[in-house]
Amino acid sequence: MDPRFSYAHGGVVRGPRGEKRLALVFTGGDFGEGTGVVLDTLAEHGVRGSFYLTGGYLRAAANRDAIVRAVAEGHVLGPHSDEHLLYCPWDDRAKTLVTREQFLRDLEANTRLLSEFGVPAETMRWWIPPYEWYNEDIVRWSKEAGHRLFCFTPGTLSHTDYTEDDAPNWRSNETIWSSIATHEEREPDGLSGFLLLTHVGAGPRRTEKFFDRLGALIDFLKDRGYSFATVPELLAGAE
Repeated sequence: MDPRFSYAHGGVVRGPRGEKRLALVFTGGDFGEGTGVVLDTLAEHGVRGSFYLTGGYLRAAANRDAIVRAVAEGHVLGPHSDEHLLYCPWDDRAKTLVTREQFLRDLEANTRLLSEFGVPAETMRWWIPPYEWYNEDIVRWSKEAGHRLFCFTPGTLSHTDYTEDDAPNWRSNETIWSSIATHEEREPDGLSGFLLLTHVGAGPRRTEKFFDRLGALIDFLKDRGYSFATVPELLAGAE
């Protein structure tokens, strides 16, 4: 493993900390109501994003125009599992719930759909697992199939922007924002090398949408000297 990168359970979870550069990562599954907002905001700020999409998202007619637009505007698109499978129990990561054949069949179905939108194979080498939950079996099978697994960088609550209003794990936009700003301020390397994950949709059961604050987040990061890379750019050399 390259010491410039950080790993967890065999997957890459952070890029190099040597320069103030990070990747904005967006996943899409059951909901995608904010994709247009995300694309508009990235275009306004001149930033390329990295979008990782499930088969369900890709097959939904309501998302088609946004997918075509994301490809045309030069964003990175990659797999997030065709059926958004749970690979291992929440309470026992070492146990694998799918067979190698099931895993490969699902991932191939996801990449096949992406290729129909003109996404090149080399772009789809990096992918993020469903639920951001995986184990070393999944990492190994992924590598054997020519893919590389990454996950979000721990340390902030950016990935909790899907939580619903009445859920015990609900996190407000302000709480999420504060976690990002606090980590940037207090940690020695700030957000350098971060794979900062948010979602393109949260569905109707979450009132406030964190994607509405994406523009302010980009401005915040630029003001603190960060530049932006796609996932393949940030993780180049980690393969």
